[in-house]
Parts: sequence; C-alpha cells; structure tokens
Amino acid sequence: MAIISSGGTAAPGPAGPRRTASPRPGSVDPGGVCAGSLVNPVARPDEEPVHREDGLRPRRLADYIGQSELKQVLRIAVEATRSREEALDHVLLYGPPGLGKTTMALVLAEELGVRCRITSAPALERPRDIVGLLVNLQPREVLFIDEIHRLNRVAEEILYPAMEDFRLDLTVGKGTTARTRSLALAPFTLVGATTRAGSLSSPLRDRFGLIQRLEFYGQGDLEAIVQRAAGLLHLALQPCAAAEVARRCRGTPRIANRLLRRVRDVAAVGGHGRIDAALVDEALALHRVDGRGLDASDRRLLSLMVEAYGGGPVGLETLAAGLGEDPATLEAVVEPFLLQLGFLQRTPRGRIVTPAGRAHLDGPAAVAA
Repeated sequence: MAIISSGGTAAPGPAGPRRTASPRPGSVDPGGVCAGSLVNPVARPDEEPVHREDGLRPRRLADYIGQSELKQVLRIAVEATRSREEALDHVLLYGPPGLGKTTMALVLAEELGVRCRITSAPALERPRDIVGLLVNLQPREVLFIDEIHRLNRVAEEILYPAMEDFRLDLTVGKGTTARTRSLALAPFTLVGATTRAGSLSSPLRDRFGLIQRLEFYGQGDLEAIVQRAAGLLHLALQPCAAAEVARRCRGTPRIANRLLRRVRDVAAVGGHGRIDAALVDEALALHRVDGRGLDASDRRLLSLMVEAYGGGPVGLETLAAGLGEDPATLEAVVEPFLLQLGFLQRTPRGRIVTPAGRAHLDGPAAVAA
C-alpha cells in the first residue's frame, strides 16, 4: 500500500532521517500513516513492499474478523456504490476504543479502490486545515476523521455543505467588502470515528448516511484474530495459547495484539520455539494481567474498596483520593471493564463491589498486585 504524505516534516528512512518537502502529485512516503496522509490501496510496480511488524490490520472485508452485521451492511453499500460509480454515503463508526474503526475506514477505501486521507479532529484547529483537506480530495476518495466528536464549531459549519451538497462556502474579504463564494468539491465519502457518539451535534450526526456501532468481540473471533496475528508475526502459537490471550484481552483486538507482542518477547528471550498456555500465563503474569484480563489498576480499585470500605458503597472522589488517581481516569478507564464483568456496581450512594468481584479477588485466577 503506497502512502503519500501531505506534510512537510522529516521522516526517518532506512538510511536515516530524510527531509520531505511539501507534497507533489505522485510523491511517495513509505512511512507510517499519520494525520493528513493519503493511503493508496494500489501498489505501484516500482515500489518495494514495506515489511512492518505492526502491519496487522486486515486490508479487505474478507480478512476482517468479527463484526458480521457491520460487514454485511457495508458490503452491500460498497457493492451498490461501485455499480453506480458514485461516492459511498458518509459513514459514522462509533464504539469503545480498539475495536477497529480506523481499520474499517482503510478497508472501505481498499474495497472501493480509492485512496484514504486520514486525520483527527484535534488536528483541524483552524478553518484552513479542513478547507485544505476538502479541496484536495479526488472523486470518490475517503476522508477519515478520528475522534470526530472533538471537531470545533467552525470546522463543523464548514463540513455541513461539504457533506450534503459537496460544496464549500468561503467568505472573501472583510467588513463591508466581504463576499461569499461557493466552491464545488469532488464527491467524497467522510468516515467519522468516535468513542462518544452522544457528544456529536445532531446536525452533524444526521448528515451521515450509515451509522454503525462496533461491538466487543466474542471469544471465538478473538482467538481467530490472535491466530492471524501470530501468523503475521511468525509465531508458533498453540490453540490453547491463543485462547488464553483471547480470554485476557477485554474483548478488544488492539489489546489482544499488544498482549501477543509481550508474549512474543518472553518467548524470544527464553528461547521458546513454540508458545503454549503456560508460557502465555507466565508472560502475562509478569505484566500483572490476570486470567480475566484485569490489570494492576483494576485490582487496586477492587482491593481498596473491599479492604478499606467493606466493599462499598463509596464515592468516586474518595476512591480517587485513596488511589492517588484522577477521578475522570477512574471513571473512563478503570471502571468500564469492571462494570462490564459485573465486578462493580454504580448506585446512587456510590460504588459497590459485587460478590463476583470479591470471589475474583480471592480466587486462584487473581494475580498478586
């Protein structure tokens, strides 16, 4: 996959750092995907393949594991769009982090046979940032905006006519000499990704033709993802080891790949040719990840509630003070997985550790904090 950089930054290459000027048509940057980059799904004959261990993302819908309903909806939309030779309707993907929203945007571009320009909402601070992206889009290209709920109001206002009528409304001049000019844009597809769909304004959300949620992955899909990643990383992984990694990854492929890399490190240092469940348990215990996927932060929270407050109820601010953590971090990072497992409950009086949470702390699956 060729990557055409639109920035003017220094990018490291095989022979050390090299300078890149402003992008020219046809310029190729074999580095990683970054904000405002173009991804060309069709490799040029004169390009060398880029071998990267982090290239675990699937490139086609057929290779994308899990999310069967989402794939069915998008496959129909892509086939209908290609038959009409039109731009795909704008797509909004939402759900917890690490489930494959960015990957799905790249897969859509690959299936459509077009390039994908990738950026994030915090990078679009000034109007000229998003205007520059829009005017340089080619017909039917994909523009992917990550964390789209963080777009500022000016950027949203610019996007409204661009999404609806493929038109850019610009104001030229100041004061009494100000005039409004409309600039036609090439038909394009905006793919927005967010972890907080409720934070999007209604006018922006309603302009997406396809709004789809990514769900947590089941054990079977996660095992297939781990086995696929192990093949790409050239690891000899037993099925029981893949199941063990899948059981501890919180239903998230990104975490599964991260844990697999840590297991690979231990296997490489220990000289293990084949990875079994015992080696996975040893490697992840070293990183304090237990049999249910809880890490040290999760267990510290549960232990504090049980030992200091009798299991609750206890308030968020009290827990944050006791752990030396920010309350927002506890609420957004630590608590969701514990709530999902049923180890923690939120009540009007405060947080409570459930009997399942107590049993996990006392059981053999727990790892010493």
